Amino acid sequence: MKAFILILAFTFVSITSLFAQRMRFVDSDYILKNMPEYASVKRQLDALAVQWQADVDAKYQEIDRLLKAYQADQVLLTPDMKRRREAEIDDKEKSAKDFQNKKFGPDGELTQKSSALIKPIQDKIAKAIQAVAEDDNIEIIFDKNSELLMLYASPSLDKSKEVLAKLGIKPVASSK
Repeated sequence: MKAFILILAFTFVSITSLFAQRMRFVDSDYILKNMPEYASVKRQLDALAVQWQADVDAKYQEIDRLLKAYQADQVLLTPDMKRRREAEIDDKEKSAKDFQNKKFGPDGELTQKSSALIKPIQDKIAKAIQAVAEDDNIEIIFDKNSELLMLYASPSLDKSKEVLAKLGIKPVASSK
């Protein structure tokens, strides 16, 4: 019986150490901060967002101007004129909301543009991570910044710098 418990304990320790040696992590934020193409894409997307937000703001300022003019003129307008002005304001509001949703909505142009520009970068990182894993015989690599709960990670297990090396990038940002 003692031999069985000893074999079981040895097997458990062997399996535990085997898995512990084959799991590492990367810090995707650190990797992205060191990628010049990511910074370029981020600047492009930020510029688009600022431009489109200015367009949205201009549309809402126009609506506000029309509304104030309508309120000032309301006592002088006939019922038919009131209906036309109200309809014009409603149409402009609908148009502004549609434009805002078209640009910033969940399936909007900003989301689509972001996906199109960032996907090649994500693919490049994924290939580099795979190469590091294969080179170092690692079975699992976690992303320190994902939803996965990581309570502790020894810095010696961090493979972020190796991923940057595979990408041909010299780190400039310091890792956390």
